[in-house]
Amino acid sequence: MDYSVVWFKRDLRLHDHAALHAAAARGPVLCLYVVEPALWQAPDAARQHYEFILESLRELYRALRQLGGRLHVVTGDVVEVLDRLHTAAPFGALFAHEETGNSLTFQRDLAVGRWCRSHGVHWQELPQFGVVRRLASRDAWQARWEALMAQPCLPTPQHLRFAPLPWPDTPPPTAAALGLAAHDPPRRQRGGRSHGLDVLHDFLGERSQQYRGGISSPLSAPTACSRLSPYLAFGCLSLREIVHAARLKSASLPASASRHKAGISAFISRLYWHCHFIQKLESEPELEFRNLHRGYDGLREDDWNPRHFDALRAGRTGWPLVDACVVMLRETGWINFRMRAMLVSVAAYPLWLHWRPVGLWLAQQFLDYEPGIHWSQMQMQSGTTGINVPRIYNPIKQARDHDPHGHFVRRWLPALRRVPDSWLFEPWRMPADLQARHGLRPGDIAEPPLDLETATRSAKARLFALKSQPDIRAAKAAIVQKHGSRKRTTVPNRSKRAAINNQMDLDF
Repeated sequence: MDYSVVWFKRDLRLHDHAALHAAAARGPVLCLYVVEPALWQAPDAARQHYEFILESLRELYRALRQLGGRLHVVTGDVVEVLDRLHTAAPFGALFAHEETGNSLTFQRDLAVGRWCRSHGVHWQELPQFGVVRRLASRDAWQARWEALMAQPCLPTPQHLRFAPLPWPDTPPPTAAALGLAAHDPPRRQRGGRSHGLDVLHDFLGERSQQYRGGISSPLSAPTACSRLSPYLAFGCLSLREIVHAARLKSASLPASASRHKAGISAFISRLYWHCHFIQKLESEPELEFRNLHRGYDGLREDDWNPRHFDALRAGRTGWPLVDACVVMLRETGWINFRMRAMLVSVAAYPLWLHWRPVGLWLAQQFLDYEPGIHWSQMQMQSGTTGINVPRIYNPIKQARDHDPHGHFVRRWLPALRRVPDSWLFEPWRMPADLQARHGLRPGDIAEPPLDLETATRSAKARLFALKSQPDIRAAKAAIVQKHGSRKRTTVPNRSKRAAINNQMDLDF
């Protein structure tokens, strides 16, 4: 029997699934997910990612059973699995989505392509996001994104014919068997399409009213943000169905619901930026490892300070908002965008840590780790893209602005609940007798490893001295041409220069 293999990767759904639709039009399908031990041994992999995927696979399995089919989960190297399958039951075509992942998945997909060509198997990858393979120019990118989003969502095929796996199914390995660390954030979001749909409907129906003005503070962000990012990252929902649902909801609202409409509009713009940043990695895979602007090579690489990194990872920098964010990540697998930017800024500037090791640690901490967004943002917030205005966040000022009464800090750092408000932003300055009077024990309050103001001033001086060099400035134009957004917005009362900068950055 001639049949096609649908290889599920980070697209764990049936609705609006282009690869499944194309395969079903050709004939019988075998639905395959491969657990790849080599990928789970990579330094950006974490147990929470695997557990989220397993939860999503269970739901996908049940959905296929309702259609009379089965999801087959096989463990091994993908090329070896395909070779074994083709030997036992030859198939004519392999379908999957276009994935912009880390370097391992990129090399893996190239190996799959070579195997398909050598075995005469038709190999087709279909877009999942508004990311364009082999993009020649950014000039038409936005129009192509809009065209893809305007197409109707593909319904789940209802008359699928299924091919069997030619050997008995076996359960997927446990996280421990894959060598993944034991920690799984106890309060993280759960995987599966049904959970994603619940989050989507809740956000569009109610929470999106708070989106504008609510996504910056760690106090309001957990409910004001969409919280859809892990369901996009692992494909439980499609980007297009989210865009459609958001636009439909906005159109259904009365004109008087201006705040609600504005929140949904701002959210849709972030979906555009989602693909804009992934496109950078698609067009330049090396940015996972190397500075986007090569003139910044050597800026931090030779000054690695393990003591600073250990303090950051342990949530013991002494700056309360930073440490509270690290603890929240440990417990939930999520913090909002501004707090992520602040963490990277603190790591890159006062702590002067190179973005690559910090990025690997954060990739494990973020449940919604999306390589294209992640590595683009790591470089953007570290000042090594050459095209973005450096944003250097002062963690004490951020605490005063976004957690002025210390509710967030006290929630995640119980030891600081006994610190008076007057000392909360700089608790290490509390006299020892006052600490004792409030029941604080030695070690309850971490002391920063350096003076924030002095270290930040030094970091700025080093960065801007390099940035001002003529050859560094001259190389900027080529990066803008290749990676700069062409999205046009009209912003009253801004200079032309500010408008240009807005094309390169997210304006929060």
